[in-house]
Amino acid sequence: MTKKERYKGVIEWFEKNVPVAETELHYMEPFQLLIAVILSAQCTDKRVNMITPALFEAYPTPEKLSEATPEEVYEYIKSVSYPNNKSKHLVGMSRMLLSEFGGIVPSDVDELQKLPGVGRKTANVIASVVFDKPAMAVDTHVFRVANRIGLTTNSKTPLATEKELVKYIPEKLISKAHHWLILHGRYICIARKPKCGECGMSPWCKYYNENALEH
Repeated sequence: MTKKERYKGVIEWFEKNVPVAETELHYMEPFQLLIAVILSAQCTDKRVNMITPALFEAYPTPEKLSEATPEEVYEYIKSVSYPNNKSKHLVGMSRMLLSEFGGIVPSDVDELQKLPGVGRKTANVIASVVFDKPAMAVDTHVFRVANRIGLTTNSKTPLATEKELVKYIPEKLISKAHHWLILHGRYICIARKPKCGECGMSPWCKYYNENALEH
């Protein structure tokens, strides 16, 4: 099977079986999503969604959050992973958003990465979800699933994975494909024991076809 054939099969399966794929983080506007994505690093979306309503109510704007101290923000986010660092990032992000970008979340990936707490993955999520840009955010799920299925070949880093996926996925589908792979990794192609029996992509999956006789 060629790589193009594998991509074609996987994309057609997703288009047919998962026509709607979007972030599971709850938000009402770009600033809220930016906060949620920063909080979601090495933390579940479910946990983030539990704590953001009170946080958004307390700090509804960059101005309000910029006036807070990290210690005050910590009280709202202490149940997520790395709350000390994230509370500092959120306050710093809001202050830079005001000083550098007039309080408006930028759409450019490079500009977004200037903000505290925003790496390439977070920047790509914002660019993709908010601005519908063809940006492929590679988190642990995307990295694992792309490698297992065989969409990537010996990609050792998230950036290498991102470049390979963007090369083969049609531009108009890149933002949706990001969610396809995340959700598949979250619920089916899980880390320790993938649910191959529940997965419809076995005809194209490198992992399944290499391990079928062992499972």
